[in-house]
Amino acid sequence: MSSPLVSIALCTYNGEKYLAQLLDTLVAQTYKNIEIIAVDDNSSDKSFNILSEYASLYPYFQVYKNDVNLGFTGNFERALTFCKGDLIAFCDQDDLWDPQKIEIQVKAIGDNLVIYHDSEFINEQNQSLHQKMSDLLNFYRGDDPRAFLFFNCVSGHSMLIKKQLLPDAMPFPKGFYYDWWLAYVAVNSGKIDFVPQCLVKYRQHDDSDTDVLKKKEAENDPHRHKEMGQIYNERLKWLRQCAKFKKNKNPEFVYTLYTLYYERVNNYFSPALAILMKKNIDVLYFIDKKSKAKKQREAGKLVWGFKAKNFWYRHIRPNSNKIVRHEE
Repeated sequence: MSSPLVSIALCTYNGEKYLAQLLDTLVAQTYKNIEIIAVDDNSSDKSFNILSEYASLYPYFQVYKNDVNLGFTGNFERALTFCKGDLIAFCDQDDLWDPQKIEIQVKAIGDNLVIYHDSEFINEQNQSLHQKMSDLLNFYRGDDPRAFLFFNCVSGHSMLIKKQLLPDAMPFPKGFYYDWWLAYVAVNSGKIDFVPQCLVKYRQHDDSDTDVLKKKEAENDPHRHKEMGQIYNERLKWLRQCAKFKKNKNPEFVYTLYTLYYERVNNYFSPALAILMKKNIDVLYFIDKKSKAKKQREAGKLVWGFKAKNFWYRHIRPNSNKIVRHEE
């Protein structure tokens, strides 16, 4: 089929401020065989009214409203149940789409399960922040799941996926980003690719659920208050989720990595983990923008188990934020 139906899954919640601007860019798409599936997550503002106005003007625009708030991921999960297209695009409520976004991605998807693209950051006044997503992350193309065990470069708003991906990916696991999970499932089931163009102006503001620049600044802040234990436990939960996936291409590798990471908290030294990480560093750290030398140093530090680290931060150089307490 040369012009397959593309479903645009749009989820809203109290997003009236920028919503009309976004919708104008959706209905202006040069690719015409689309349906827009908008699901409002029980907003208290005028989001649903704005959606309804557009639905009255465009026959391919469908609007639904949740009786209770499902949350960001739960709302997208519900929106997908209404999508009829063989291809599905995800849409945030406050971005601006290039008019050729869908057309370019449909032409580029080929035999990939996911095609994604670069994005330009803008502020609340639609002004460019002179930074792109690719300035922060290396974009991955291929079919190696190891690339997504520690990092993710695929943003939901940039994804066009084949619907055939969903049975293996849904329901979305709770507590994780749906786009990261879709990317991980896709590289296990097939392959992914990207186009280099910036096809979305990605708005960053205080009320956004997806303020990437703010999160990146927090990661790079040496005085950030996120505890080392919290970082460890979040990563451990993600590795466990990946290890549980029944269609892993290399289940032994993922399970071994998870097990070594899990055991690190109970050991003074973790040489096997450090060796495994260094051996696979080119793909495990591919998405990370750090230099090769910094990646090697970071992997090398994993030789220290958390018993040794906890002893150091309890007795030698006290710092409660760096003490790790394992969470099941």
